[in-house]
Amino acid sequence: MSEHANLLRRHRAVMPSWMALNYSDPIEIVGGKGSRVTDAEGNGYLDFFTGILTNMLGYDVPEVREAVERQLATGVVHTSTSYLVRGQVELAEKIARLSGIPDAKVFFVNSGTEANETALLLAAYARRSDQVLALRQSYHGRSFGTAGVTGNRSWRNLPYSPVNAHFLHGADRHLPQFAGMSDEAYVDACVQDLRHVLATATGGDVAALIAEPIQGVGGFTTPPPGLLAAYKSVLDEAGILFVSDEVQTAWGRTGESFWGIAGHGVTPDMMTFAKGLGNGFTIGGVVARGDLMDGLHASGISTFGGNPVSTAAANATLDYVLDHDLQANAARQGATLIGGLRAAAGRFPVVKDVRGKGLMFAVELVDPATGEPSPPLAAALMEAARERGLLIGKGGLYGNVVRMAPPMTLTDAEAAEGLGILIASLEAVDPGAADDRGAAS
Repeated sequence: MSEHANLLRRHRAVMPSWMALNYSDPIEIVGGKGSRVTDAEGNGYLDFFTGILTNMLGYDVPEVREAVERQLATGVVHTSTSYLVRGQVELAEKIARLSGIPDAKVFFVNSGTEANETALLLAAYARRSDQVLALRQSYHGRSFGTAGVTGNRSWRNLPYSPVNAHFLHGADRHLPQFAGMSDEAYVDACVQDLRHVLATATGGDVAALIAEPIQGVGGFTTPPPGLLAAYKSVLDEAGILFVSDEVQTAWGRTGESFWGIAGHGVTPDMMTFAKGLGNGFTIGGVVARGDLMDGLHASGISTFGGNPVSTAAANATLDYVLDHDLQANAARQGATLIGGLRAAAGRFPVVKDVRGKGLMFAVELVDPATGEPSPPLAAALMEAARERGLLIGKGGLYGNVVRMAPPMTLTDAEAAEGLGILIASLEAVDPGAADDRGAAS
């Protein structure tokens, strides 16, 4: 048995079966530099999924590595929040300033799940209610509370929850009742549905709406322009809080704004964040209005949240994003990739949609004969791209969406290379495209 096969056997023996691995022959990544990684077999790949949107600057970034090494050299890896942590304070100051939230305060945790749990706690306490609104097809985490506001059955294990959730429309334009609607008509229908939900399904004291500006696990689906702002107007009438889940959309990744929610013209009461902020180091958090953050009466800490090493990495990462205007780069490279995929999509009967913003984009795949979602085609496209040297991800309510989020440092040449591999991979998995090539020859 090869060492690779032995490692896979050992993984399956001690890791849970529901912790899925990519690819029919999973890979072990052992090296990385810039936008590229190397597996244990010596194969190199251009990485367009970056540890699920986490290695935001790519791999082995000197500024981040050196900041972490300086902290390690002090001998202090952890002190806890019982002591002042300079890097934590400096990072909180930056995030509070960038948030646009009045009198903002920041609490650091270790992941997006923990961040969303904290936001739910703050909202439930402030409003004295367990009722929470969320969007269909959403994903907010794997814990007991966050799974309760996740609108995707594939990620929910239990029929009960500590929160009383009600799910709204917003990213489900594919449903028959919305067929042919303009954005304006769809927004109006959704707002009327929200008012009806508040009047019929709730006790009137709803704590918050939690929503992703672009749904991550949901396949990078996005509410149409104006919807979240219209929702916010209705929420404001009843004093209901708005929480923007920015775990995947923060730090300029969408290209159009630094926070995903700003692209919708909304200033939320709270935002949650994680993933890319530490460029691979574990960090997450909540930035919220000071009165909400200070409102809890019980003591609270996060033992590892905002530790000196993670905040050193996060400060260096955030500084790099701002100093190099990576938001502008995300807009430029995203235009190349999304524009190129859309231009090519007409040649491929399997492609139903190309969507996204900036360096957060996806291709939705369907059976060309029936038009039904095709998870096997999404899996085949992942395999075809990997064979050609590109790593991508998968998601969507039906598992038929290939999603991509390259490093925000992506170069023009890397964007062109990735686009070429994606188009070649679509040609490899689309029978209709293969027939067209044969006819043309």
